[in-house]
Amino acid sequence: MRIDIITCLPDLLESPLNHFIFKRAITQNLLSICVHNLRDYTLYKHGKIDDYPYGGDSGMLLMIEPIVNCIRTLQKARNYDEIIYMAPDGKQLTQSLINACSLKQNIILLCGHYKGVDERVREHFITMEISLGDYVLSGGELPAIILADAIVRVIPGVISDACSALTDSFQDNLIAPPAYTRPYAYEGITVPDVLVSGDHRAIQEWKQQQMIKRTEERRPHLLEKDIPIE
Repeated sequence: MRIDIITCLPDLLESPLNHFIFKRAITQNLLSICVHNLRDYTLYKHGKIDDYPYGGDSGMLLMIEPIVNCIRTLQKARNYDEIIYMAPDGKQLTQSLINACSLKQNIILLCGHYKGVDERVREHFITMEISLGDYVLSGGELPAIILADAIVRVIPGVISDACSALTDSFQDNLIAPPAYTRPYAYEGITVPDVLVSGDHRAIQEWKQQQMIKRTEERRPHLLEKDIPIE
């Protein structure tokens, strides 16, 4: 899989992309990820990439020319399945959306900044808009890293234990059950006996009950969807 990230703050992405899951996926030749500085694609002096919006609104907008120049340059080298804009008013990021994105071969992530991007970019060049939630950040770089991390970890082979990613919260529209490790007893607090019983059927039944219970308490809207109950 290849992910291209378009940003006006490439240095902000340098550290996370050189550590943890990204480094592992790149080393295993399962991922190619490239960061493109938007200022390299502007025709204006001094690397200008933003301007005041028409209509007298406050703030600054990223201009259409450098964004389109970058997108078209990338498209000359390969076909892209999606061009995604990280937008506060985009489609809410969910695990099912992440799973769908992980099946793509080539995607572009466009990071907004200031007051966002010229609307013509969104109307004519973006194929998908994704939001982390109903709030605004300083730019799209952190959301892009979060989306990329979530996508990469479900690519087969990236995580050594494939079952681990498949049993994460939200994979089946349910929240993951409580988890425990050694020691069995700590200051009088013990692990639920069923988990050390050796009865695999009882353990699975307990986990399923806990998943439904936690989802009812913390994300009840997920229960409106079809849930596999064993």
